[in-house]
Amino acid sequence: MSIHPTAWVHPKAELGADVSVGPFCVIEDQVEIGDRTRLGAHAVVMAHTRLGPDCAVHAHAVLGDLPQDLAFKPAPSYVRIGARCIIREGVTIHRGTRPETETVTGDDCFLMANSHLAHNVRLGNRVILANGALLAGYVEVGDRAFISGNAVVHQFCRVGKLAMLSGGSAASKDVPPFCTTRSSTLNRIAGLNVVGLRRAGFDAAGRLAIQQAFRTLFLSGLNVSQALASLHAAGPAGPVAELCAFIEASKRGICRFEGLQDDSGA
Repeated sequence: MSIHPTAWVHPKAELGADVSVGPFCVIEDQVEIGDRTRLGAHAVVMAHTRLGPDCAVHAHAVLGDLPQDLAFKPAPSYVRIGARCIIREGVTIHRGTRPETETVTGDDCFLMANSHLAHNVRLGNRVILANGALLAGYVEVGDRAFISGNAVVHQFCRVGKLAMLSGGSAASKDVPPFCTTRSSTLNRIAGLNVVGLRRAGFDAAGRLAIQQAFRTLFLSGLNVSQALASLHAAGPAGPVAELCAFIEASKRGICRFEGLQDDSGA
């Protein structure tokens, strides 16, 4: 274990094997830091925060601060960060706002500089937030989603698996799995995340099934209920069944497709 002499570490904080703590770091009580995790200069890890093993926390990140919620009443709530996460400069991750609730990231997430997770956000595995991406309270993000620079997501929204929000876009409705948004738009889908699907190992048949489902949902002239009924009549399986389940669980509605051409090609 390596702790710089200028760092302040509460005697009751639990640090795993080979943890590295940089200059002027602050680690409070009721903190757990997994084996081999590294904290850069001026990083702050506040009470009720747990980091998994092999994480890298860069300079001036603040993990576990109180939620920016006027309804918050001081009580134990938590931040839980998975294994092998990279948390870059100036990232802020806030505790849950209600007692005994938590803000959670999965494993292998990459949060770039100045991105923000508000209270009760939940990230799946291998999620990427680019610089300045902002997730409001209770946002849920599926595995391998990509939130580009300065994109914003309204509270209680969901972003589906392998979705991609383009730079500067905004969502106050759910973004379905596998879809992309267009830059500088609100609640508009641009097409499918074709590159993401290929990188994730979806074969041609799986990509074609998603493409056909996309066309039924957004290009057939059917409303959402009619499109879902059509997809169910065909007996959806695999990723198409996942897409249907996501849409059926939506409470805020889903983003609309608005493209100049059919951008769904997979």
